[in-house]
Amino acid sequence: QVHLVESGGGLVQAGGSLRLSCAASGRTSFKNYAVGWFRRAPGQEHEFVAAINRSGGGAEYADSVKGRFTISRDNAKKMVYLQMNSLKPEDTAVYYCAAGRSYGTIKVAFDYEHWGQGTQVTVSS
Repeated sequence: QVHLVESGGGLVQAGGSLRLSCAASGRTSFKNYAVGWFRRAPGQEHEFVAAINRSGGGAEYADSVKGRFTISRDNAKKMVYLQMNSLKPEDTAVYYCAAGRSYGTIKVAFDYEHWGQGTQVTVSS
């Protein structure tokens, strides 16, 4: 079992930056899990943002955030981060981290087993 807690959300102006953190806890070794970030805007479904594999050596991004967002992880600290730069109003959403057992990256929300409660990101124009 893995428990995930997101933090770092907030209100930022367009063009600004935020760094989201996802802290993992639980008896299962965190390094056995791939981790992803998803977001959900009001009235929308979960949208894939970024994913990272177990070792941190591989990552994938949604086209909408490629070049602006960077996902990383520190397995020793059981942490995953999402650095968000050049933020746009359309990035406004609740951001969730998720963990799933996989050797590779996971882009499909259904394939993740564990989810955090989310953190709100609001980008003003």
